[in-house]
Amino acid sequence: MPATKLLPPAPEVKLLPPAPPKRHRWTGILWLLLFAAAGFVGYRYYKASQQKKAAADAAQAASLAHRPVSIAATSARRADMPIYLRGLGTVTAFNTVNVKSRVDGPLVKVNFKEGEFVNAGDILVEIDPRTFQVLVEQAQGQLARDQAQINDAKVNLARYQKLWDEGVIAKQQLDTQASQVGQFQGSIEADQANIDSAKLNLSFAKVTAPISGRIGLRLVDAGNIVHATDANPLVVITQMQPIAVLFTIPADSLQPILAKLRANAKLPVDAYDRADRNKIATGSLLTVDNQIDPNTGTSRLKAVFDNTDNALFPNQFVNCRLLLDTKHGVVLVPAPAIERGPQGAYVYLVKPDHTATMRAITLGITEGNDVEVASGLAVGDQIVTDGQDKLQEGSNVEIRPDSGSPTQAGTP
Repeated sequence: MPATKLLPPAPEVKLLPPAPPKRHRWTGILWLLLFAAAGFVGYRYYKASQQKKAAADAAQAASLAHRPVSIAATSARRADMPIYLRGLGTVTAFNTVNVKSRVDGPLVKVNFKEGEFVNAGDILVEIDPRTFQVLVEQAQGQLARDQAQINDAKVNLARYQKLWDEGVIAKQQLDTQASQVGQFQGSIEADQANIDSAKLNLSFAKVTAPISGRIGLRLVDAGNIVHATDANPLVVITQMQPIAVLFTIPADSLQPILAKLRANAKLPVDAYDRADRNKIATGSLLTVDNQIDPNTGTSRLKAVFDNTDNALFPNQFVNCRLLLDTKHGVVLVPAPAIERGPQGAYVYLVKPDHTATMRAITLGITEGNDVEVASGLAVGDQIVTDGQDKLQEGSNVEIRPDSGSPTQAGTP
């Protein structure tokens, strides 16, 4: 058996590690396509939802456009329009008197109550009259003595006249006696004047009210000695009926007032409260100041009020309205009906088919809640006074029952 030839051992083969799996290059592209598809689907969904919402809003707007708008309306009317000039005023006492004593002496009695109304001639206070009564009696005694002396002098003058007629005495003695009678006559007249002066001072012991009016607070109490030279008065009296109001107006408005005054026209003046809402009293214009204030460009006017109800009080602030003229038969509308835009003033007019339309107007003067319409409206035109912010041209309207309109409109 032949011998087997052994082959040399095969060389050892070393195996390389397996290569990492190769990433597919289309994976990223696929993801991008997926995202793009999702975004497209979302966009289409969003657009479709927006279109549905816009269609719903349009449908709702169309529904609202045909729905009637609730408004308040009234009719333009024809009436008289007063023309007022307004000014700020202050109530001033027509007369104010500081009552003082005209003689010196102790104050013994006060006859008034603070704040009450007194009439002219009422005795307000009394000063001790005894000193003045003594002076009256003293003057009367001097008069009696001089009267006795003149009577004796007259008797002697008659005797001297007879003696001179008989040639017994000289003419000089007669003339001397006549002169003495004249001197006594002068003394008697001076005595009478002293009596009148003493009685006058005695009457001043009772201090009376020089005017009728409201009395103020008492400034001196009983028991004090008062003097004619005292700086402070005993009391202050202000005349309340009538009473005056001083107010100002712009100087540009002065000429029409002066023209009315020159024509002897009586111009009414109304006084309103601080809020300019409630009328307090009615009076008339009395006069105009003689100059214009250069600092403010205004002129002062004075009005007088009867003030029988004492509604006006000195130094009270009031708003004055001077009735200058009245425009008759003008078209008036309420102020809330007026709207203003770039083209000027306008109103919403309610047409017979119950729709609203804009109407341009020309305004005149305004007084309170009334506005004059110079052109653009006729008497009886129905205009909107509330709810204009919801209206547009052609809007259907429904007038609220409480709007004060003479007619009610509904949807067609």
